Formats: sequence, C-alpha cells, structure tokens
Amino acid sequence: MGLQYKRLQQDAAAVLFIDHQSGLFSLVREPSTEQLRNGILALADLAKFFALPTVLTTSCDDAANGPLIHELNYTFPAAPLVRRDAALNAWDDREVVDAVHAAGRKQLIVSGVLTEACVTSTVLSAVQEGFEVFVVADACGSLSRTTRHNAWRRMADAGAQIVDWYSVACELQRQVRSGGQSVADILVRHMSGYSDMVQSFERLKVRRVRHPRPAAALRHTDNSLP
Repeated sequence: MGLQYKRLQQDAAAVLFIDHQSGLFSLVREPSTEQLRNGILALADLAKFFALPTVLTTSCDDAANGPLIHELNYTFPAAPLVRRDAALNAWDDREVVDAVHAAGRKQLIVSGVLTEACVTSTVLSAVQEGFEVFVVADACGSLSRTTRHNAWRRMADAGAQIVDWYSVACELQRQVRSGGQSVADILVRHMSGYSDMVQSFERLKVRRVRHPRPAAALRHTDNSLP
C-alpha cells in the first residue's frame, strides 16, 4: 500500500517553532541564512493568517545558543514560549508537550534549528505519540546538505511528511480565491517570482485600460479559437 495522504487542515493543525535562536543560526550551512529566515518568517505569517495555535521553544537561550529571533516574538507575542535548560529533544520537556497538547490539534507543523538534532528527535517522538507531523524543510536549518537529507529520510521513514512553506500555504488555502488576497500578500513578501508575476499582471491591466482592443479585433480573436 502506498503512503496515505494526510492532508493539512486549518482546524486540525498547530505549529511548533523549535529553537530559532541567533547563536544556533551561526551553525547553519543549509540553506543559506537568508533562505532560512525567509522560510521561517513565511511560515510564521501563514500561522498568524490561518490563526493556527503556535508554540515557541528555545534551549539554553542565556548561553551560546542565543535568544529567539525577534521576529517570532513580534509575530506571536501571546504564544507560549518554553525555555528549555537541558532537554535536547523538546518532547522530553513536559512543558513543551503540555503546550502542544493544550492546542488540541492532531496535526503538528514543525520548523526548527538544527534539523539533525532537536528537530529530528522531537519529530520522531511526536510521531510515536500519534501526531501527524509535517516538517517544513525550508524553515529548518541544517549543518550540511548530507546530514540534512539523512535527517529528512529518517523522519519520513517514521511517518512524518517533509514539506515546504509554499506547499503548506497551498494545502491550508485549498481554494485559490478563498481569502486568496491575504495569502497572495504573503506570497509576494516571501517569493520573488510570485511578486514578479503579480507586477507583470498589474502592468498588463494598466495597458488594457489605456489601450483597449477594438471590438472587431476581439471578435476576430474569438472566431479564431478552436
């Protein structure tokens, strides 16, 4: 039997941001820091737009790991923030598990640093406990391309789905025009190609208003269609 399609649902999903800390960012080699920050902030915007319950964690944030990046604090001022002292696996911290359970959701969207350590161990534990876990690959920072793929494989083999922030947006949105403008705004902010497409369309609309095609030309075009 092939993989069962577990579809993300707005009313069933929560988001867990694991250890997005300034010091840990210095260890990340895949993806680039710019790409990683973009993926994290895109996912944060989606979580806020779809009103998904969100949990934040840090580990040893008073030491070399550093504080949580300020953008997450700004986006989720009321979200629970669990500051771990020792547990590398966030699921070993009772406060993290309680915060996730308090959301009352069966699906867990996970983003974190580093993929090979805190993310993988937490994801494997959450899957084992029965959660449907979706790991947002481009919102997770890794030590190298090789170790990143090894971690993805391990999590996928356990039953987690490896996704990206754009696929999360599409799966939660479901219909292109259902609340689409706000989601489109998120895409414009975080996807340069989408921004270019929107600008091109807006320029085309302006040209059509300034230089409307004659009715005869429109009729000719219509008649030429199959």
